[in-house]
Amino acid sequence: MVNIMIGAGIFGLPSALAGLLGRGSLLALLLGAVAAGVIVACFSEVASYFSAAGGAYLYTRVAYGRFVGLQVGWMLWLVRLTAPAASANLFVVYLGEFWPWASHRMPRALILTVLIGGLALVNCLGVKRAARISDAFTVAKLLPLAVVAFAGIAFLSAHPQAANVAAHAPHLREWLKASLLIVFAYGGFDAAILATSELKSPRRDVAVALFAALATCTVVYLAVQWATLGTVADLAHSSRPLADVARTVFGHAGAALVAVGGLIAVFGNLSANTLAVPRITFALAEQGDFPSFFARVHPRFRTPYVSICVFALLVWAFALGGNFAWNATLSAIARLLYYAAICAAVPVLRKKMPGAAQFYLLGGPWFAALGVAICVVLFSQVDLGGSLILLATFVVATLNWAAVRGKPTACDSL
Repeated sequence: MVNIMIGAGIFGLPSALAGLLGRGSLLALLLGAVAAGVIVACFSEVASYFSAAGGAYLYTRVAYGRFVGLQVGWMLWLVRLTAPAASANLFVVYLGEFWPWASHRMPRALILTVLIGGLALVNCLGVKRAARISDAFTVAKLLPLAVVAFAGIAFLSAHPQAANVAAHAPHLREWLKASLLIVFAYGGFDAAILATSELKSPRRDVAVALFAALATCTVVYLAVQWATLGTVADLAHSSRPLADVARTVFGHAGAALVAVGGLIAVFGNLSANTLAVPRITFALAEQGDFPSFFARVHPRFRTPYVSICVFALLVWAFALGGNFAWNATLSAIARLLYYAAICAAVPVLRKKMPGAAQFYLLGGPWFAALGVAICVVLFSQVDLGGSLILLATFVVATLNWAAVRGKPTACDSL
């Protein structure tokens, strides 16, 4: 969860927040953690009803029926294909700092093939091995971030005059835009709970993992933001804020260290997505909503190898031809929609499956209403430039529903 939540975005988030809120970005991060905590709390109760794979798709499928479940499943899959593809492209960009030819056509295609194909192979060979690699890169990613954060804070303590962000009074719209960025900075946890069928005690453990990951990410984001605010000149216009912190404190060698950290961050994020995201199509096929071959499990390694290979192929295709602009908008819209659906599912599942939750959220209906309200308010700030892609996804999901609506599934017994 930490690996997915703290992705490559942390290497650019401090500048964006400083440009919108200045010193107020620290308070905004705290408030954003509270808002994310409301959604996480709703996810925790809803997830504690289930031990099967599927995450948000399964939860909404049981709560609202097949039509809504398929809409959420397609949006979840789309978001989780384009985001890793964007990360893979970012890996090539960071590698270009050390190998200028990396961005050229043939080397780029080769790098993407080896990167994505290698991770797919590891994941096909077993979930435990893949999880260990994901964990290792989580630690490797957090170490340079911790070094930069604490070095920047120490530098600021010794040079208080270095704090250079001018104070200003942001407008409400700036706060809302920053909140949207922050909530998505804390997002991604929903991908990590897609593989719950392969966990030992998912109904008990997911809630603990969700809150622990949120707390960890909050500490990391606050430390990094504090360090960059006090260390980087003209932070709002810095394209590489963490590298600039390292350059100020350690010189050019420090900036190179952060560039390596960027490569590790992207690789770790991609590895975590390769572990979790193929479970979307596996769950859809397991419930009869996708072709059955997506649910095939390798007889020796017990992994959904077809779903993993299809995921890797599509990510590779998106990475070769994709860019960041439309992905950001599409990801924002899709996440807000299914986050709201999960929050609203709290009272619905309490009526449908009374007493079945292993994590019972006190004041659950109030949390659900607040979570939906947060999503609606943030949705008002989203640029709808990707609405055509969202509409196309809705149409495809509707056609999918029309093709399978008469078939019974395991969800019908829940």
